[in-house]
Amino acid sequence: MIVAATASPDYYFPATASLIGSDIGAGKAAGYDLSAACTGFIYALAQGYAQIASGMADTVLVVGAEVFSRLLDWSDRSTCILFGDGAGAVVLGRNGTTTGLLGFDLGSDGEGAGLLSVPAAGNAPSKGEAPYVQMNGPEVYKFATHVVVESALRCLDAAGLTVEDVDLFLPHQANQRIIDHAARRLGIPEDRVFGNVAQYGNTSAASIPLALDEAYRGGDVNAGDTILMVGFGGGLAWGSCVMEWTKER
Repeated sequence: MIVAATASPDYYFPATASLIGSDIGAGKAAGYDLSAACTGFIYALAQGYAQIASGMADTVLVVGAEVFSRLLDWSDRSTCILFGDGAGAVVLGRNGTTTGLLGFDLGSDGEGAGLLSVPAAGNAPSKGEAPYVQMNGPEVYKFATHVVVESALRCLDAAGLTVEDVDLFLPHQANQRIIDHAARRLGIPEDRVFGNVAQYGNTSAASIPLALDEAYRGGDVNAGDTILMVGFGGGLAWGSCVMEWTKER
């Protein structure tokens, strides 16, 4: 199975996951897209986990991919400078142990949907809007700074872990101030926090898998490490996942 998290697909349909399957020689694999904006990868990861846990799939490719550059109003300098394009992926498989993905916390609050949105291309003109990212930065910041901490703590508690068990905190790369604030509130020291937003900007659903790959390649992730990942953004949605890394170097 292929689950692709994206808020900026090439087509409404066919699904991006179907196109990926064809391109990698897995054209017969089940595939679908999931739209949860910057929380998309965590939601897709939870879907992949559930498919394997239920016995409906043995191996799931989970992709986060965005091309936000085509959703930006380049005259809106308060928004367009924040986002980037990117893609990342992970392969999930059944390992027959209690290691791997240990717990999730997912949620959303549609009452704040208007704070961060992109009107559908066919719907925007009727509302006098352009099909570009629209964001109330201060309100989104307030949402993110509290929801990251709350979701992370619920996720750890569900897995029977505490902040002290976390070897690496790897949040969605939206804003360095949000990352720093959350780490301070959680009590996670700077040397256990991964960030690359300065290099790529906010790549939405791609940011966590990109950061995870960089952390692994850079030697910040090793077998047995406990990693806490948190996504947040349009929806307003949030999601956390805690896992024990199982891949040997």
